[in-house]
Amino acid sequence: MNWLADLPHILLFTGKGGVGKTSLAASSAVHLADQGKRILLVSTDPASNLDEVLATELGAEPVQIEGVQGLHGMNIDPLDAAARYRARVVDPLRGVLPEESLRSIEEQLSGACTVEIAAFNEFTQLIGDAEVLKRYDHIVLDTAPTGHTLRLLALPAAWNEFIADNRSGTSCLGPLSGLQEQRQTYAKAVEALRDEHSTRVVLVSRPERGAMEEAARAATELREEGIHGLHLIMNGVYEAHDSEDPLARSWSRRATRNMEQMPEALVNLPLSQRPFRPGGLIGANTLRDFLADRPLPPLENQQKAVPEHQSLEQILDQLQAEGPGVVMCMGKGGVGKTTVAAAIARGLALRGLDVHLSTTDPAAHVAGTLGDTLPNLEVGRIDPKEETRKHIESVLAESAPNLDAAGLELLEEELRSPCTEEVAVFQAFASTVAKGDDRYVVLDTAPTGHTLLLLDASEAYHREVLRDQGELPDSVVNLLPKLRNPLHTRVILVTLPEATPVHEAERLQEDLRRAGIDPRAWVMNQSLARAEPQEDRLQRQAQREIQFLDEAETLSRQLVILPWQAEEPVGASGLDALLSSTPQPTT
Repeated sequence: MNWLADLPHILLFTGKGGVGKTSLAASSAVHLADQGKRILLVSTDPASNLDEVLATELGAEPVQIEGVQGLHGMNIDPLDAAARYRARVVDPLRGVLPEESLRSIEEQLSGACTVEIAAFNEFTQLIGDAEVLKRYDHIVLDTAPTGHTLRLLALPAAWNEFIADNRSGTSCLGPLSGLQEQRQTYAKAVEALRDEHSTRVVLVSRPERGAMEEAARAATELREEGIHGLHLIMNGVYEAHDSEDPLARSWSRRATRNMEQMPEALVNLPLSQRPFRPGGLIGANTLRDFLADRPLPPLENQQKAVPEHQSLEQILDQLQAEGPGVVMCMGKGGVGKTTVAAAIARGLALRGLDVHLSTTDPAAHVAGTLGDTLPNLEVGRIDPKEETRKHIESVLAESAPNLDAAGLELLEEELRSPCTEEVAVFQAFASTVAKGDDRYVVLDTAPTGHTLLLLDASEAYHREVLRDQGELPDSVVNLLPKLRNPLHTRVILVTLPEATPVHEAERLQEDLRRAGIDPRAWVMNQSLARAEPQEDRLQRQAQREIQFLDEAETLSRQLVILPWQAEEPVGASGLDALLSSTPQPTT
């Protein structure tokens, strides 16, 4: 447990959903509290299951954790924080401004920026408030999955600069007065995050290619933000080279090979390894057992059945019958969106259909996953940095001739807002969706928060953010009707048979439905239960999956369950195996 050696005041865990981040954060907090330390354990994940793991109901204020003296826990709910933030801005204006104006302000404050800055206000109270720091020996933060966390950590520097330079008094978040009041706390938070003697950031991964790429991306971007106190935990390292179960041997070989091919950004980080341990961790004693590697309880004899489900080929039959349009694979980072999107695009192309495969995820490697090209399959990518550059150039070129020096300075100031990239990608996204009029467009979209900004705030963009460009492009004007037409846009939610990924998918589905978009199907990726293992530990994990598969069956209109594959599902053979939903042969 060398990630706990010489521990600074703040311990921050990050990683994609499903890698065991919450288990490691909670078990570390229990271990430290058992040593007599005063510990505050906090989740900033909107899909947090920390309550379940600690067997204690948590809220916005610290509460004593059952069975662990000295340990307090709390949840920061970003959506609740955003609601309170909106109320502080809008409520004083009720009865002063017309209802239409109030609705416009509320809509302007409905995007992902507002959620993140509101959550960050709460976050900074913990790492930038000296009084809070004095109460506890260590603060352990179970943060949201990587993409959200990177934005959360990048916000202090971005908003400090924006607040310092902004003289208009407004931003995409509304009036800046509230932000100005927080500036000193923000500055302290930045200082604490960048000081490795104050904060240790633990990147949690599994020996799987997608999880390791997410961790490598996080390491690179955190370093770019001046955060260097990094430590890597490779969780769930599975060893079964001598097992009689061919699936177990394949799993073990794959883990070893992936560890040997660790991304360069992770190679020189301090490394801890945790062995694969199946089953959910509920309560203080199971968390203690987890770090102590105590023997597992006896395996239940009763085998639970996998719920009814479809194959990807059956989904393709429906898409082909409905004709051209957009297929959006959505979900959190690391659940296999890129792989599923590539499989769907390849499957449609193999049927002789004209297909365009693209991504709005800066971490995606669609072309590498796809492997062999097909003549009727076009591959594209929406590059956020390039789209931002083009957007700024376009706005300045059109607006500059009509502005005086002060007006041009104000416009340039607005374009430095953290929202500019989101606007730029939004426009490129709209253009890509428009291609679905006469072909199949398969989109491997960015992680949930970013994607929701593109979808849910589109009307606000129409009226507010894009105002500097004059007349809106047809692709933007027609975007919402296309997204809300179930025969034009078919949303596929991709997730994993684990608590956090399933709950994230459920929340995403709720948000999409509020935006008038009803997901077509759920794809449950990498299911051990479908692969039917024989080795004890894998059987335990497979049985644990059933509750999440059952939950997904209840939540989804259609459910696809893809079995865990012996080899990485990349290239023609790997993707074809997913299309037929049959496990690859193991040896």
